[in-house]
Amino acid sequence: MLKALARKTPPLISARLFSTSQCRQKTGIVLMNMGGPSKSEDTYDFLLRLFRDKDLIPLGPFQNMVGKLIALRRYKTIAKHYDEIGGGSPILKYSEFQAKKTCELLDKIHPSTAPHFPYIAFRYAHPLTEHAYEQMLKDGIDRAVAFTQYPQYSFSTTQSNLNELKRVRDAMDPDHKIEWSSILQWPTHPGFIDTVANHVKDALAKFPEQDRKDVVVLFSAHSLPMVVVNQGDPYVAEVSATVYAVMQKLGFCNSYRLTWQSEVGPQAWLGAQTIDAIKSLEKLDNYKGVVVVPIAFTTDHIETLHEIDIEMKEELSKPDLMVRSESLNEDPKFVEAMADMIVQHLDKDSAAEIESGIAIHANFPKFSK
Repeated sequence: MLKALARKTPPLISARLFSTSQCRQKTGIVLMNMGGPSKSEDTYDFLLRLFRDKDLIPLGPFQNMVGKLIALRRYKTIAKHYDEIGGGSPILKYSEFQAKKTCELLDKIHPSTAPHFPYIAFRYAHPLTEHAYEQMLKDGIDRAVAFTQYPQYSFSTTQSNLNELKRVRDAMDPDHKIEWSSILQWPTHPGFIDTVANHVKDALAKFPEQDRKDVVVLFSAHSLPMVVVNQGDPYVAEVSATVYAVMQKLGFCNSYRLTWQSEVGPQAWLGAQTIDAIKSLEKLDNYKGVVVVPIAFTTDHIETLHEIDIEMKEELSKPDLMVRSESLNEDPKFVEAMADMIVQHLDKDSAAEIESGIAIHANFPKFSK
């Protein structure tokens, strides 16, 4: 039954968000992300792809077998979690919104590369990277920007998406009909930082005014296996840079911490864990509350809606004193930030990047498998 489930292909979610017409130039804006199952019944396929990805979670020479065993063991529980947050992940919905609105704005502010066509390329869920590429070829896209939706670069996320895009390009576009360039990290982009800071302010405003200055701002990022961290992954440094930039924007108005969440598997992971940090804060005599800020994603997902909003609160002795800062989701300020990043990218001299394939960031080696 599970083999049949793994082979079953769900109805194709269109990677292109609107139909194209004949035009002089076509620029594709491709939002890359791990993705998430839009329906809880797609959880097994999602986990199988995820745990078999050596870039994300290196499990040794028996990666495929071990990955399948982990997926089999975890998928029923994770599917139940998706049921509890509405029946699936909202990442696709918010990614579609962000991509479409960003391209609409780009058409207005950067007409020299218009029209811009939005695409979604998920690593582990539909629409998969090959679906996006197939649609782009059908649409006759001339130039495309691979735009990671992870603000902070990691071998496990950004590089994994890029590696997959290279594999798909080599298989589906051997003549390199599409010229590619890439936006691989943006941990301190002013528009991104401003948007996050505004959301933190909104979360702090939910506490009584007399207690507000004593509330701790707890930035929570997805953890990484230490084997990846020890290879020099820049993710930790870039997350830290984001946190500092947000607090600088806020005038260091509150005490703050950086913690990590969502570790899985038997290996050692980066800590301290977010839930442990909150429990420690709860023991303080002057504890007034905590704002948890998801800092490494741009949309809500299972780690915000279930792990933070449900699981963590269930473990706390004072759950009412934990407030989560809202994710960026449909915030128009974030759409403006995305468009600004793309405009800067399109305007710079990227001849060295737009060769006959996809640029690998010069400063970061490919993750060793």
